[in-house]
Amino acid sequence: MSQNLVNTHFSPEQWDQLDQLLAQVEQQLAPMLVALAPGSLKHAVRMGDGSEAFCRKALDVMAENSGLLPRNLDVEEMRRDLETHDALNARLVRLTRLVERVRDTEVALGSDAMASALEGYAFLKIAGKSEGLQALRRDLGKRFEANGRRKAEPEAVTA
Repeated sequence: MSQNLVNTHFSPEQWDQLDQLLAQVEQQLAPMLVALAPGSLKHAVRMGDGSEAFCRKALDVMAENSGLLPRNLDVEEMRRDLETHDALNARLVRLTRLVERVRDTEVALGSDAMASALEGYAFLKIAGKSEGLQALRRDLGKRFEANGRRKAEPEAVTA
């Protein structure tokens, strides 16, 4: 029996609808998203799990003592940055999970196709011998030429 890990398939209209939805997501995020140059990304100060608590505590302390801070230090902008970071991170978690499932599905679809191709090829090798399929079987068999079979090393000529 053939493998069938994925048995739901979209129509061209469903793919078009998905593409439109993805375009809407891209358009919605576009005003906020940035692309950092590799040098900028390398030198960016990162906020990891431990640093996140530090940032939140620093925001609280800075908000309570804003009179001690230089005027150009915008505490409200920092608050908005943290709020937007949290909101974006919640979406990133969902997108990451979705991308992982999409990747798994892509692998499963390829596996289904490959399993069917191998099953059909094995059947054609046996049943198609007298059906005029020799050339087609040879073409299909080229995929396996490099697997397992090694050409003999040329013997050294001794004089």
